[in-house]
Amino acid sequence: MSEQKANLLHTEEMSLLHSLREARRRRRREREAQRRSGISVGERVSDAVASTVGSWRFIIIQSVILAIWIFLNATAWVEGWDPYPFILLNLVLSFQAAYTAPVIMMSQNRQANIDREAAQHDYDVNLKAELEIELLHQKIDVLREKEIAELIAIIRTMQGQQTVLRSSGEGEA
Repeated sequence: MSEQKANLLHTEEMSLLHSLREARRRRRREREAQRRSGISVGERVSDAVASTVGSWRFIIIQSVILAIWIFLNATAWVEGWDPYPFILLNLVLSFQAAYTAPVIMMSQNRQANIDREAAQHDYDVNLKAELEIELLHQKIDVLREKEIAELIAIIRTMQGQQTVLRSSGEGEA
């Protein structure tokens, strides 16, 4: 019963190993097709916006622009086009946030998909490595069993020869 279960498990593992190998080949073909087709303009734009808006350079430049805007309007140096509650400034910042947030989300979703695919690939590689190692262990076990069987046969042959020698030696005495 346990031998049948071990063979069944072995068969299932081999089937899984073959499917992982085929999945690896399929992923390679898909990656090659994606490389040829490239990423879309929207994906490139969303990645560029996310990397720009998420940088210290952008934050510093935007902070300097905001400080200049507030300074010029608070001192009314240039006819105060946006007086104190800075409603126009709030409108500009709201407009910027309304458009950058969805674009950043698109980039994050794309990156999450890439990360998810990489994690699945890592899992498949680890599983395949585990199965390959188990397969090697089985092969080594089979080789050891053959070696032990051969050694036992040699020992029995030697014991048989000793028995023959003893019995022939006892008859002479």
